[in-house]
Amino acid sequence: MMKRLEYQQYGGPQVMRVAPFTLDVPGKGQVAVRITSAAINPIDWKMRQGDMKIVTGKRFPRAMGMDLAGTVLAVGPGVTRFQVGDAVFGQSRFKECGALGTAVIANQNALARKPAGLDFDQAACLGSPGITAWNALFDKAGLTAGQQVFINGCMGAVGEAAVQLARSAGVRVAGTCSEADMERARALGVEQVYDYRRTDLTGIATRYDAVFDTAANLTGAVGFGLLKPGGVLLDLHPTPGKFLRAVFNRRLKLVLCTPRAELLDQLARKAGDGALRLTIGKVAPLDDAIAMITALEQGQRLGGKAVIRMDRP
Repeated sequence: MMKRLEYQQYGGPQVMRVAPFTLDVPGKGQVAVRITSAAINPIDWKMRQGDMKIVTGKRFPRAMGMDLAGTVLAVGPGVTRFQVGDAVFGQSRFKECGALGTAVIANQNALARKPAGLDFDQAACLGSPGITAWNALFDKAGLTAGQQVFINGCMGAVGEAAVQLARSAGVRVAGTCSEADMERARALGVEQVYDYRRTDLTGIATRYDAVFDTAANLTGAVGFGLLKPGGVLLDLHPTPGKFLRAVFNRRLKLVLCTPRAELLDQLARKAGDGALRLTIGKVAPLDDAIAMITALEQGQRLGGKAVIRMDRP
């Protein structure tokens, strides 16, 4: 029997339930995936809270979860990237979600083949953080070898992915994190690491080609103040006001998590080469997903990604 985490109305943690469901037949360009592992992201509970109901609509029940790793069960018409039995990772469809379940339908262009040396837990963590980091560093900022980026929140999931992707491209990295994470940041190649609790960023003399605010707590004045002439401020939390501002200020780049086939394939290559790994904080079974999401939503820190493994007892 297929089961998944879902909700019957928008709201808090109390609306979540693990329930049986029937998996659809994959349509054109779609793939059915039996999920081995899924990673939890803040977007999961923000969608459940109704923050994006202008997109997700009013049809219920709604499934939860975006980031996944598993094995292809079936392919729809026009699928050329995968065949039944392939191990894959990536994202479910944004509007439908469903990664926090035993199977899901995904678009083929939001998946890539899992590298043989990468386990399913690790692969499940790559989707949203890896895609978002790539979108920011290369699609929006166009960073190249020898340039410099400042990553605010460099040891969060997106920040950790951004550090590794930047370093693998020859981009020099500085950034902020907690005191407890500073040694880990240095080990990943962050050249200048600042304790976000104790550092006044306006006192940093170096100027950067890009500032990536993964922690979403920089003021525009501070972010723009860290830039070289022509540098760009990468913002992960677009609002209508920011979209308007970005029209008139080309140094402000709003970053949306936008998967595509060649990007996922690049992440797969980086992960396969050992250049991209995300820290895992906790692994739990699907029946414990509600408790885990509730704790994370209420501010619990795990020191890494939260992963739901479907075959875990």
